[in-house]
Amino acid sequence: MINLNRLAMYAAVVEAGSFTAAADALGATKAVVSFNIKQLEQELGVALLTRSTRRLALTEAGEGFYRHCARLLREAEAAVDEARSGQSALSGSLRVTASVDYGNRVVAPALAAFAREHPGLQVSYRAGSAHADLIAERLDLAIRVGALEDSSYRATRIGQFKLWLVASPALLAQHGAPRSPQALAALPWLANRPGRSDRWRLIDGKGREHELRVAPVAQADTASALLAFALAGCGVAALPEWLLDEPLARGALQRVLPSYSLPRQEVYAVYPDTRHVSAKVRRFIDFLRARLGPAGAA
Repeated sequence: MINLNRLAMYAAVVEAGSFTAAADALGATKAVVSFNIKQLEQELGVALLTRSTRRLALTEAGEGFYRHCARLLREAEAAVDEARSGQSALSGSLRVTASVDYGNRVVAPALAAFAREHPGLQVSYRAGSAHADLIAERLDLAIRVGALEDSSYRATRIGQFKLWLVASPALLAQHGAPRSPQALAALPWLANRPGRSDRWRLIDGKGREHELRVAPVAQADTASALLAFALAGCGVAALPEWLLDEPLARGALQRVLPSYSLPRQEVYAVYPDTRHVSAKVRRFIDFLRARLGPAGAA
């Protein structure tokens, strides 16, 4: 019979990076954790971890076993959640990740509000890479913006938002406010998609498409960094509407060719494709979708 407690201890050691940190996280002693890991290795007949005075590392077998443990523990948690789904109160943990800017601006406040409604639920939020391994890192849910990469995860669309073209008054005074897509393309540009930002697709008021070929003068991998470049007058930027209320209101930035629009950005909830989707994941997705509203922005 598989001892789930030992699997949970092993996963905790891997995630915490040491027996001491894992024991603290589990509320157990280091000796108890160490004993259970040794027992687990004896039962399996393989070494899962290599230990030294300075560091703890996974063996090849231990690395593969951890992935299976993470999936099994997730399935066990989801099965318990499903059994309890008739109850209104949520418990356990909910681990969410999102891209830095959208996560900090939209997802984290929503998660905080959700936690207030469910005080028995322990929430955890991490702003990070779009390439996070949800299963290996034991994340319940990722909120992703834009086109999704092919993966084994499940995804559901929860909203969308607009991108606006903006520039500083100083830049427009220097180069002149553009009155056509061709004039716009001649301005200095800021790139938010390294390697793929030399082409932009604009749609005019009659639904006609205009492709712009531009030469970016700078690039950044977050919207907040692009905002800083735009505020400094470095170039034209395509930024999400939810980031622009304050700089537009105080005149630090101006919209450029507002009668033309860019394709909307889709927002997705992404989660492991397991047999059971936990009640806490389903309910947070519904909560976030309702919070975003018809326009898809908080």
